[in-house]
Amino acid sequence: MNKILLSKLEEITLEEKEILEGHSINPKNYTNHYEFIIQGEKMLGPDYCIDSRVHTRFIDFPEHKHDYIEMMYVIQGSITHVIDNREITLHKGEIILLNQHTWHSIKKCDKDDLAINFMILPSFFNIVYEMIGYDNIIATFLIDILRKSDNKGQYLIFNVSNVFQIQNLMENLIQSLYDQENNFKENQITMGLIFLYMIRNLESIEKGSSQQLEDILVQAALDYINIHYSNATLHEISIALNQTDYNLSKLIKFKTGKTFKELLQSRRFYKAEELLLHTTLSIDDIISSVGYESHSYFFRRFKEKYGVTPKKYRQSK
Repeated sequence: MNKILLSKLEEITLEEKEILEGHSINPKNYTNHYEFIIQGEKMLGPDYCIDSRVHTRFIDFPEHKHDYIEMMYVIQGSITHVIDNREITLHKGEIILLNQHTWHSIKKCDKDDLAINFMILPSFFNIVYEMIGYDNIIATFLIDILRKSDNKGQYLIFNVSNVFQIQNLMENLIQSLYDQENNFKENQITMGLIFLYMIRNLESIEKGSSQQLEDILVQAALDYINIHYSNATLHEISIALNQTDYNLSKLIKFKTGKTFKELLQSRRFYKAEELLLHTTLSIDDIISSVGYESHSYFFRRFKEKYGVTPKKYRQSK
């Protein structure tokens, strides 16, 4: 990170000075609720859809939740969250994304443990949806927030310290918000790019709430099939998600009603249909490009599905 920006972020805040003098966290600085629900109106600037602040150090931050979406990024050192009595330690370059129903506390950290809290209102993600689409893990997470269909705490953790594109984009976003530049659309685009790189690194998803982890795993498998349909294998995605082939296969079947092979074949045929209708590629090239080695198998299954051969299907359209 830029040394000038880092030195500014490392400065002891007024709240931290009071803590070092023996004071505790004052909930009134964060909320007017009787419960410790941190309010966006107290934390975000006027008319802001996103803002940031350095996480308060030198004290155990008490259990709380927010009325906005929070994303924490660890700049250096480590930060330990406690969710449902489970300790989750984030290290440099790692990120946690929490919905507004997630109660959590944060263990005391030292001066060199530095993290940024991004406080985000749902309206900030309008452009982000257009960039990342709606059929992926992050979009599903955000859409669930908008639906407000339940009060379940959900969170996503991304081990992306080795994805330099995300690290550079995070620094740009932090700098823009620190300087209070009027870069609303630019910040939206930056966030969208961050999420795009997260989606491309499916293995970065480490944990979610226990109840939601199954849905996250299945969504990750569906994203993998959607992107890597030409050479996707159950074993490869199982390794990426730290699951056995058997467990992931069983989970996919339970959640979708279809096997991994059936989902993969459906995606391949969808792509083949698209190429037949919208390109001049030869049928042999299309068969190879969607991942089939056996042309006779493809012809047989295609006719079973559509009732005609690929050639006649193309001609009829």
